[in-house]
Amino acid sequence: MAPHDTDGNTTAREADEPSRARRRAARYVVPVTVMGVAAATIGLVPALADSGDPDLPEITAAQLMEKIAKSDVEQLSGTVKITTDLGLPDLGGLESSLASGAMNQGEEDGSSADPSTKLTELASGTHTLRVATDGPDRQKLSLLEDAAEYSLIHNGKDVWGYDSKSNEVYHGTVDEPAGKAKEEQPPATPKDFAEEALKSVDDTTSVKVDGTAQVAGRDAYKLVIKPRQSGSTVGAISIAVDHKTGMPLKFTLTPAAGGAAVVDVGFTKVSFDKPAASTFGFTPPKGAKVTEEGDLDKGGKPEHEPEKDLAKGLDGMKTLGEGWTTIATFDTGGEGLPTGGFLDSLGDQVKGDFGTGTVFSTRLVNALVTEDGTVYAGAVTKEALVKAAEEAK
Repeated sequence: MAPHDTDGNTTAREADEPSRARRRAARYVVPVTVMGVAAATIGLVPALADSGDPDLPEITAAQLMEKIAKSDVEQLSGTVKITTDLGLPDLGGLESSLASGAMNQGEEDGSSADPSTKLTELASGTHTLRVATDGPDRQKLSLLEDAAEYSLIHNGKDVWGYDSKSNEVYHGTVDEPAGKAKEEQPPATPKDFAEEALKSVDDTTSVKVDGTAQVAGRDAYKLVIKPRQSGSTVGAISIAVDHKTGMPLKFTLTPAAGGAAVVDVGFTKVSFDKPAASTFGFTPPKGAKVTEEGDLDKGGKPEHEPEKDLAKGLDGMKTLGEGWTTIATFDTGGEGLPTGGFLDSLGDQVKGDFGTGTVFSTRLVNALVTEDGTVYAGAVTKEALVKAAEEAK
């Protein structure tokens, strides 16, 4: 029996509607932080494997969203494949050199096992992960590489990172209760992404159940969320939801321009049995270099740090517009980017009442930096960014 599709308006009436401000923030978070989250705290991220269309009972979009909300899976293990394709500009190998330099700098000043450095590799390409979780206090993620492996383990208050290639260990602690800490984290799992996406459901959104699929041998419903507005670079968000547990097994975000998904993450194997306690045990190997979290903060810092200036700008960030064409804007507190030369080749030069600026584009998120240092960014087209900058003047 085919699942029943429902319209986004019906879904919004049946589900609890978050505040207007929260909807805007949630909609901005889903497309814009998806890459940052995948790179920094990927957690347990699954993707769809097509292997048939199971015959499942009818379900409405509202019922499926409720099923997701009530999902209480806390124990699982499996293998995850993640593919990321932002369509970043070709820098002729420069990006590899920069990345290598950053990694080397990280090794000199800190540890190659530091997760904030290591997991940035997930921001592009295809990777295979092994994941396991046993409640909010025990998780393990292993990034499989050629003849090497990187593992990130959370067990109680301890957080361990281990890079087998360099035989380096990172150790940190979690002081806050797991529940509180999780509330302050950005979305990191398919369930997190699904919840953020569902907060965006309103009159500007179409939500429906679009058939069924199998993910890692498990029957699942397919929930599809699409913007109704023009000007968004988001084509559709597709979530595969486990029929029995209600846990999202897939999160795929495709761009409005078509082509391959920007992010496609999913289980190739999954089990909801309790992992062995030994899975989360870790003892630094003999001879390994161990770096404590606090040691990374003791190095000297330059007087002026661009990232801190940017952070100050982000503190004053506000949003313009509504729905899927919401744009975040903030002032960097400095001048815009210099014109001419290499930087011009990476973006498109634009002019308007705001002066001049440069639009930097990916397949999903675009950003306009004006000559006075104002940034406009969002999952919207270049034209939408220019229009927002015009109207802000």
